[in-house]
Amino acid sequence: MADKPLRNPYLPSWEYIPDGEPHLFGGRVYVYGSHDRFGGWVYCLEDYVCWSAPEEDLTDWRYEGVIYRKTQDPDNRGGEQCLYAPDVTRGPDGRYYLYYVLDHQDIVSVAVCDTPAGQYEYYGHVHYPDGTLLGEKPGDDPQFDPAVLTEGDKTWLYTGGVCFRDEKEKGGAMGTVLDRDMLTVLEGPVFVVPSAKTSRGTGFEDHEFFEASSIRKFGDLYYFVYSSVWMNELCWAVSRDPLRGFRYGGVLVSNCDYGVGGWKDPKKRTNVGGNNHGGLVEAAGERYIFYHRHTNGTEFSRQGCLEKLTVLPDGSMPQVEMTSNGGGAPFEGRGEFSASLACCLFWEDLRPDRQAPNRPRLTQDGRDGDEEPQYIASMTEGVTAGFKYFDCRGVRRITLRTRGYAGGCFEVRTDLEGEPLGRIPLGFRNQWTAFSADIAIPDGIHALYFTYRGPGSAMLASFALE
Repeated sequence: MADKPLRNPYLPSWEYIPDGEPHLFGGRVYVYGSHDRFGGWVYCLEDYVCWSAPEEDLTDWRYEGVIYRKTQDPDNRGGEQCLYAPDVTRGPDGRYYLYYVLDHQDIVSVAVCDTPAGQYEYYGHVHYPDGTLLGEKPGDDPQFDPAVLTEGDKTWLYTGGVCFRDEKEKGGAMGTVLDRDMLTVLEGPVFVVPSAKTSRGTGFEDHEFFEASSIRKFGDLYYFVYSSVWMNELCWAVSRDPLRGFRYGGVLVSNCDYGVGGWKDPKKRTNVGGNNHGGLVEAAGERYIFYHRHTNGTEFSRQGCLEKLTVLPDGSMPQVEMTSNGGGAPFEGRGEFSASLACCLFWEDLRPDRQAPNRPRLTQDGRDGDEEPQYIASMTEGVTAGFKYFDCRGVRRITLRTRGYAGGCFEVRTDLEGEPLGRIPLGFRNQWTAFSADIAIPDGIHALYFTYRGPGSAMLASFALE
């Protein structure tokens, strides 16, 4: 894949697909996730949809449509339960199997389709040879967040979750071997990554399993990705055996950049954090981590993001920061850029563990499904929005599109520790209006930070560099 700018979110800014599991099938990357609603009040209110892109261009996403409706499950004909995070694998028979859990159940359901993104049909529940459902046998942990990997006639199923630090009952992530019928348990479940309850002496301390199992095999190594007890971060573990011997590898990404070094304070957060879930994919010779961010001041309108990873010779993958360009080439420092690309949104009294609808947030007008562009709302004194990265050459003017009763200005920086490179005064407007100012951005690759100063509250729709 030629190095080029990617985009975050990678789907249209009005689409809300968290828990993204990317899989490469037939030269295309298909993303399977749960489906949030803009303005939703709980997680995963919508049916499963699928998007795909050619592996050599992860900016060219195509909507594949609804692939499975929550009312297709026999236990959910009335639609009272939500479809939580799914995963898909190609079975020994060449068909595609979708594994999921309904939000009020502790068992794993399966649907099947002849193509990666066709119309899936309900298939059955994962069960032991005697017919007992996995999750209902005495001593079973509840099933949650299924991840699947097929090799030959066997499929490895990974489940488990909501293992809080003080959780006394759940042991962590579990692995189970399924027969070629994709439903019958051959072996397990066995614990593969510990919860806080069982982590002492394992090397997983302080990054124990919370939820969000994901599994991939690259070469002869199995990579297990999961959300740790910090919730905002995705970690990885690795083993040569799909059920045993996983060792902790590190953090891949955090949706509030917790732990990212080189930015003022490695413990400082650049966004309000929240739960996280995603997976790895290798496409056109590059490896990516898919994850999600939180919008609209809640945890219930999440959006998929991706970052390009660096794989070191020993197979390790250092943590990457959240970016607007997905870790690809920088954007050319010319033209107009949507505020939806913001990868940082923070303020002085940022509460890293709390969403609030009246706080600064990425949002949109209209209702769920309306193809309305996102913007940043409630930018008050000291709020900063950050965008990374831009190859700036000869930039001498900047224009912002804003609205709101805001009588202050936006300061522009490329370095949060530096003095402003320019200021754009605003006026009180009840519709989107362009405000411009001269600026001298040094030539080079930069992040751009916009900090609001003054009275009132501004909304930011876009900025343009000239």
